[in-house]
Amino acid sequence: MSAKVYFADMHCRKKDDNKTNKIERLCKAVGLSSIIKTDDLTAIKLHFGEMGNDTHLSPSLVRKVVELIKDEKGKPFLTDTNTLYSGSRKNAIDHLHTAYAHGFAPSVVNAPVIIADGLYGKSQVTVPVDLKHFKETYIAREIYDADSMVVLSHVKGHEMAGFGGAIKNLAMGCGSFWGKRAQHDTKIRIAAETCIGCGACIKVCPEHALSLYKDGSSKKAKIDSEKCIGCFECVTVCEVKAIAQDYKTELHDFVERIAEYAYGAVQGKQDKTIYLNFVVNVTPDCDCVSWSDAPLIPDVGILASTDPVAIDKASYDLVTASRSLNQMDNNGINIDKFSHRWQQTHGFHQIEHAATIGLGSMEYELIKI
Repeated sequence: MSAKVYFADMHCRKKDDNKTNKIERLCKAVGLSSIIKTDDLTAIKLHFGEMGNDTHLSPSLVRKVVELIKDEKGKPFLTDTNTLYSGSRKNAIDHLHTAYAHGFAPSVVNAPVIIADGLYGKSQVTVPVDLKHFKETYIAREIYDADSMVVLSHVKGHEMAGFGGAIKNLAMGCGSFWGKRAQHDTKIRIAAETCIGCGACIKVCPEHALSLYKDGSSKKAKIDSEKCIGCFECVTVCEVKAIAQDYKTELHDFVERIAEYAYGAVQGKQDKTIYLNFVVNVTPDCDCVSWSDAPLIPDVGILASTDPVAIDKASYDLVTASRSLNQMDNNGINIDKFSHRWQQTHGFHQIEHAATIGLGSMEYELIKI
């Protein structure tokens, strides 16, 4: 059976068609009023963006969702979880400062901000799933305890996952510290012949898993695999590309683990969760990086559904069908922009696996409003 995915494009010539009014129509169409009940503690799951990133969701659009939940007598709060890697969101205090700096202060969005997995990412609930890679998942406590959830996802690429939409937002964004480690479950490798011993990787490793050793007259980096958590922050700072992983064997399973964590994140709330995907500022990288690259395509629109698989499949299809902004792609219409940008990844497979495990349906009906 096809899932309904509602779609509003970016064209606007009058007030009635501005983005906040489109969000209101989408939320009405997807049935927000029937999902949010009086006094529901409603988690609005989003990404506040790493400090330096400026293509995260607009606080003014998020505020509109807050107001619509309050219209239904719900009690919304904005939420995300802490990161594995060192950065501006590794603990709840820094995370809150980053959220406020990016405009997500309660005075702006009209709702409190709660970091769902506690001060250091260790506040969690064990959720059984009994799937291919996991028998249980570790989900952030405040997300698990919420009565309902609205998942706001900025669609973009990702260096490891290939594609980031609702499924990845649920998975990595709702997993606790231990949940994120379980999803990554990959190790880095260092090519000694390429390493120049600059030490940049050592400075950014959150687990102190890297060190330098003497190799003749030069220094090289080495990894303690027992300490490595697979956050790959070292990969991003290695200028000579001496650090890598076995993409062909590991990233396929990585996106399956993402899908299974998304499944765990909605257990108990399958009928109490709605999804909005924003196919705008579709950059090659996640909002976790401290920059924003040029978008891959022109802005497409906003989608809404009660099915996370269907909304991600529809978003993926819309991006594929769009004109590429990279001149080297010869307009790039009907080219998979995500696998073209990150050729080692398996972004679409996370959608396939999510459908296989019963998270949702890849069959959808796109309804323009």
